[in-house]
Amino acid sequence: MQKRHVRDLVYCALFAALIAVFAQLSIPIDPVPISLATFAVMMCGLLLGWKGGLAAVAVYILLGAAGAPVFAGLKNGAAALAGPTAGYIFGYLPYAALAGLPIKRWQENFGLRCVLCLFGTLACYALGTGCFMIQSGRGLWDSLGLCVLPFLPGDGAKILLSSFLAPRLRKAMKA
Repeated sequence: MQKRHVRDLVYCALFAALIAVFAQLSIPIDPVPISLATFAVMMCGLLLGWKGGLAAVAVYILLGAAGAPVFAGLKNGAAALAGPTAGYIFGYLPYAALAGLPIKRWQENFGLRCVLCLFGTLACYALGTGCFMIQSGRGLWDSLGLCVLPFLPGDGAKILLSSFLAPRLRKAMKA
């Protein structure tokens, strides 16, 4: 039991670090950069389950809040957590939780893994776009055009790739 607990803590820390690294693999467009952080968040949920994925994302957010430059563009602190991307950063929490739902048959089926990741993506879009609208004063259609539509093709590819890789990586993690 103790060995499993330590392993879970190590995976949580590792995935928090992976989110931070993948966040730096970004294209800085305004107002929200295109980033691979969402791919890492999906993998957190799919590989660690909803609790582990949620914990890894929470550690990532806390690191950034404490001043570590972990957000896209090496941003950190209160400014990043109150700026135009804040809702998307906080949206990683339901994103990881939904991708990691503990429904056994969902985890064993490619299409259902894609659906879980899609729901996570939609939750992140909803929280992020809602916060962006409040902060910027822009309307829904304008905000969707800036903060959602440019991301759809890349997020679709991330959903397919993470859903394909997850069972293979899960086997390697258990070894």
